[in-house]
Amino acid sequence: MNDEGECTVTEPIISPEVVLRADRVDLVRDRRLLLDQVSFEVRAGQHWALLGPNGAGKSTLLRLLATYAHPTRGTVDILGHRLGRVDVFTLRPLVAHVTAHHPLTSARTVREVLLTGVTGTIEIPQRWQPSEVDLGRAEAMLALMGLTRLAGARWPTLSQGERGRTLIARALMSGPRILLLDEPSAGLDIAGREQLLASIDDLRARQPALATILVTHHLEELPASTTHALLLRDGRAVAAGPADEVLVTDLVSACFDYPVRVGRRGGRWTATGPADRAEQAGAAAAPHRAG
Repeated sequence: MNDEGECTVTEPIISPEVVLRADRVDLVRDRRLLLDQVSFEVRAGQHWALLGPNGAGKSTLLRLLATYAHPTRGTVDILGHRLGRVDVFTLRPLVAHVTAHHPLTSARTVREVLLTGVTGTIEIPQRWQPSEVDLGRAEAMLALMGLTRLAGARWPTLSQGERGRTLIARALMSGPRILLLDEPSAGLDIAGREQLLASIDDLRARQPALATILVTHHLEELPASTTHALLLRDGRAVAAGPADEVLVTDLVSACFDYPVRVGRRGGRWTATGPADRAEQAGAAAAPHRAG
């Protein structure tokens, strides 16, 4: 209450290093509980992996964090502002949401697609002209994502990997503090995936304060720069915390309800089938040695 005895509503007190916090979040749609008591906290410079089987609620949670949905119960704080108490349009330029399902249908060039990140539209608005600052930032983002030679290439001619890098560069045009990546490697071949993951690693190194959350089904699609992980199953968090503590055999097996063996090589994660089956098969195939 204030000095006059009136109740006042204040924003939550959150450390400036905390860019995103979900606290006991439930989300109900059509009487279905899609998210169930999900809690985790993202700080500036952290890079989270969000993993789980199909239907776990990964993309649903990402849309909520991107301000395109509100929790039914619990709280979500983004950059010090509580969802439901803030104009989401003031937050969206700072929380970039990248999805492979970008609804662009016209034959815009890569540079033009980036410039729509300034206006926040799918197409460039009529009579809108980019400033010199906008054009300079577009060139910088093209270079950052390895797209300079493709600046004049048109959207329909791009590979899936080139489109993915273009959409990330577009998202960076607004200078976001949080980057949400919804299955950026989906549909890519090995070369396209590795080029994209290398670009993400490079982006994270060049913008150390940027926080990211990357959704995937596969541990092999995680960049080496991943620092934290949230495992989601049936809308509930199985585990959340530093990647080295969460992306381990027991927890990943529980998340996917299937026995897998988690390994790491060269900073990248792998997941293979049950170790005992592989070892038994190898032993059965090996020739007997004389004693």
